[in-house]
Amino acid sequence: MRVFVTGATGFIGRALVRALRAQGWEVTALVRDPDNAQARELSALGVTLARGDVTQRESMRAPMTGAAAVIHNAGLYEMGGDAALDARMSAVNIEGTRNALGLADELKIPKIVYVSTAFYWGESGGRVRDESFVRETAPLSHYEATKTEAHELALGFQRNGCPLVIVCPVAVTGEGDHAALGHFARLYVRGLLPPIGFGNGVLSFVHVDDVANALVRAVDAGRIGETYLFSGGQLPLREVFRLWQTTPGGFRRIWWWMPKWLAVAYGALLEAPQRWLKLPRLFSADLARAAFMDLRFSGAKAERELGVHFRDPRQSWLDTLSAERAVAVRSDRKAS
Repeated sequence: MRVFVTGATGFIGRALVRALRAQGWEVTALVRDPDNAQARELSALGVTLARGDVTQRESMRAPMTGAAAVIHNAGLYEMGGDAALDARMSAVNIEGTRNALGLADELKIPKIVYVSTAFYWGESGGRVRDESFVRETAPLSHYEATKTEAHELALGFQRNGCPLVIVCPVAVTGEGDHAALGHFARLYVRGLLPPIGFGNGVLSFVHVDDVANALVRAVDAGRIGETYLFSGGQLPLREVFRLWQTTPGGFRRIWWWMPKWLAVAYGALLEAPQRWLKLPRLFSADLARAAFMDLRFSGAKAERELGVHFRDPRQSWLDTLSAERAVAVRSDRKAS
C-alpha cells in the first residue's frame, strides 16, 4: 500500500511515518524543504519526498495521484502569535485542509484520514465527553478557532460522500514535543524549570506513539464517515507537575501558582519579547488561558473500534520524561 502523508516532518508526523514504515507501507511525504534535517530523517527511513505545500493545491496533485490512502496531518500549532503568524496558521489549518481533502476527493483516493484535534469541542464542562459532545464555549485562541473551522470543513466533505475518517488527538505527549508543556518537560529534566506555575485545568493526554499506531489503524479499520477521539485519560495540570517531581529534575515543589488574571497578563507581556529574541513561545496569553481549561475526553470509541490501547496519562508522562532525560544525557556527553 502507498500512503500520501502531509505534515510528515512534524512531531506527530515523524512518529506516524515510523509506524507506517514498520507495517511495510510505502510512504510519500509532502515536504516544503527536502534538504532539512527532518526531511532527511524521513528519507533515511525509505520515504519518498515530494516537494510541496498544503497551501498550494497543485503541488500535491502528482505525488498524491494513485495513492491507496491519504493522511492529512499538516497543521500549524502556535500560541501567542502575531498577525503574520495567525495569517499563516489560517492558511495552513483551514485552506490547507480544504486543499488536501478536496484534492484527495477529486482524485478518488479510496481512504482519507484527517488529523483534527479535541480542541474542536472546546471545554468539556467538568465531565468526560465523547464524540457526540456539542461545543458549549467559544474558541480561546486563534489555533482553536482555525482547527474548529477546518474540522467543520472536514465534516462537510464527509456529508458529501468523501471516504473520510476524522481523528482527534487530545494533548499529545512524547519526546520532542514543541508545545509549551514539551518545552517545560525538557527544562525540568535539565534542572532549569523554576518553581513557579500557573493553571488549574484538567487535560486529557495521549502519547505520540499511541497516536501514530491509532492513525495506522484508522487507515485499516476506521469507518468512513466516523470521528474518533484519541485519549488515554485525564489528569489535572497540577498533578502533572507533581508527577514530574517524583522523577529527577529541576525542583521538588512549586512554590507559587499564579492566579489566572496574572498568568494571562504575564503571558501577554512576554509575547513580543519572545518574538523579538526569536525564542520558543513558552509564555503567552493564549497559553495561560489554555492552562485553566477543562478538557476531558474519552478515547473509548477508538480503542473499541480500531483495536488500539492508549496508555494512561501518568505513564505517558513518565515515558516522555524518560525519553527527554536520555536525550539530555546524550547531549551532555557530546558537549563534553
